[in-house]
Amino acid sequence: MELYLTTRDHAVSKERFELRYDASRDMLQTVPIPKDIDRFYQDEAYISHTDGNRTFMEKIYQLVKKYNLKKKETWINKYAKKNPRILDVGAGTGSFVAYLKERGRASHGVEPNAKARELARKKGIDLEITLNDLGKKKYDVITLWHVLEHLPDLEKYIQSITHRLADNGVLFIAVPNFRSYDAKHYGTYWAAYDVPRHLWHFSRNSIKKIFSANGYTLVASRPMLFDAFYIAQLSEKYKHGKHRMFSALWHGLRSTIYGWRTGEYSSLLYVLEKHQ
Repeated sequence: MELYLTTRDHAVSKERFELRYDASRDMLQTVPIPKDIDRFYQDEAYISHTDGNRTFMEKIYQLVKKYNLKKKETWINKYAKKNPRILDVGAGTGSFVAYLKERGRASHGVEPNAKARELARKKGIDLEITLNDLGKKKYDVITLWHVLEHLPDLEKYIQSITHRLADNGVLFIAVPNFRSYDAKHYGTYWAAYDVPRHLWHFSRNSIKKIFSANGYTLVASRPMLFDAFYIAQLSEKYKHGKHRMFSALWHGLRSTIYGWRTGEYSSLLYVLEKHQ
């Protein structure tokens, strides 16, 4: 695989990593994959494992998360069967599972991070550590909201998820898109590279190739519109050492317009149906 670019972990360790291009799947891979990957998730700076609402970026993150909870349920209502059994993989602090349970939905979650599970427990949500802890349960809907990019053994995990999904079940996957305008504009400072926590960096082509090979049909793709602005704000901080709100808004808007013209949004939701 050829070198695509060199970047660093701007959020936690400041260590440098390479992104190498896999032409056969049109995707990038982070090199090297640290053997002690857990230490890159332990810092308070890793916002998705906290419910922090103190700093400027935490407040933005929580506002976007609140909006997305409703949007996620809307997508499930549109593309899945009525009253589906739902599994949220990489559930973080359990906000989406809690949201679904409050609405009487049959929902469960999996989250390997102990700190995040403890925060979920305070919300009354007990998350499993691994898929194996679910026994023989199958689900009509499985969601991975910005999770696929974190999985060390990608193919094996996709097979495990597929085993948990009922025939004609629906898989919802949201991931950043390294072919987007903001990825090109910010380059090595693009916050959605988020190395080494993000081990894989997907394009629309790579998602189609990977999941068609695993027995799925791509039903639809939808932009995660707020992601462009949130990622631009983080990228501005990484590049300039401070929040530059107007610049972030401008480039978030340009990324959204570019996505509208080309389909290459900053982040995309993919709706995939499992074949019988």
